[in-house]
Amino acid sequence: MTIINPNYIYINGKFQENLAVAFDKKIKAIDTIENLQKNYPQATVEETKENSVLYPGFINTHVHLEFSANKTTLQYGSFMPWLDSVIKNREELMGACDNEMMMQECQNMMKSGITTFGAISSFGLELEVCTKTPQKVIFFNELIGSNPSIVDMLYGDFLERLDESKKYSNQGVTPAIAIHSPYSVHPIVLKRAINVAKTENLPITAHFLESQAERQWLEDDSGEFLPFFQKFFNSFKSVTKINEFLESFDDIPTHFVHVVQANNEELQYLAKKGHSIAHCPRSNRLLGCGRLPIETLIELNIPFTIATDGLSSNNSLNILEELRAGLMLHHLGSLEKLALLFIASITSKPAEVFALNSGKIEVGKDADFALVTLPAKPSSLESIALQTILHTKEVSNVWINGKKEI
Repeated sequence: MTIINPNYIYINGKFQENLAVAFDKKIKAIDTIENLQKNYPQATVEETKENSVLYPGFINTHVHLEFSANKTTLQYGSFMPWLDSVIKNREELMGACDNEMMMQECQNMMKSGITTFGAISSFGLELEVCTKTPQKVIFFNELIGSNPSIVDMLYGDFLERLDESKKYSNQGVTPAIAIHSPYSVHPIVLKRAINVAKTENLPITAHFLESQAERQWLEDDSGEFLPFFQKFFNSFKSVTKINEFLESFDDIPTHFVHVVQANNEELQYLAKKGHSIAHCPRSNRLLGCGRLPIETLIELNIPFTIATDGLSSNNSLNILEELRAGLMLHHLGSLEKLALLFIASITSKPAEVFALNSGKIEVGKDADFALVTLPAKPSSLESIALQTILHTKEVSNVWINGKKEI
């Protein structure tokens, strides 16, 4: 049993003082340090530095580890030039990305407080790393394939990778399903994959309306995607339309990624059907996709998480850097309230979206924590979330299932 006694604890969406937490693998009690030491006299008391803040472990819902070798190779600024550079350099980058490199990125994520992450896997190459990293992993096996002549083969490969990931459910890996995008997945295999997710109660995510090029292609088979599909797939027509794709997920809550180019009607539909959104501010900026209207998500009560995406469209997997970028991108409304929403977007919201027993400091939850040390005493309890985002590059300590990992 361990007792941690920080200056501040983030509980139920706000910050409290004069409380400590007793835990083993689960959170056992939350009380004053005096009462906890009385009730658990054999417990080890974890010392913290002045101005410490205890958070639930942070959750990064959307990461591509397979492109971790990219630094200066890919082209940024606009979506289609970036995509062309990915296709041109994909084999080289993936060949350079070994297990050691991906494990290092898992460690880097943990230094920013990440105790759980969602790994989007195109080929299953990250699975071994995800079974060995201390963090918990939602392992999203990605389905891709729009060419009718090969979709059955690609679907078979997807099922094999899904079955392989199921073997490691007792090693901190949750098998899950990712749909690459509406323009890259044929509706026939899309329906099959969704049925698997519903039947087996698996988490599901999907890229959706990331760029203006995608929207034009899906709406009227035009725009920058037309020469791309002509060149690589000898195709002149999208395999599905926006509404058709959305309606495929009507019976299963889905975590849609990016959604930058969705209009108000489509956002209302997402809200109506109980879906959620993963927001990747730096990725959207680097690929020239535009700004997700956070204020509309708040108005419609659409749950959202903030995620880093992969190093193919970011310069780090540091979730605190992502939150800082988000604060600068979204200029409407109260800054302190937005900071609080952002903290929820990497703690309680993703835990609710994916039914995780974490994301909150609450009795019975997994003992996953991120301890932050502020550089000075905060001016008020209400300012702690903002000051955490502004001043924290790395957390002081991390616990996962009660084990101190940093």
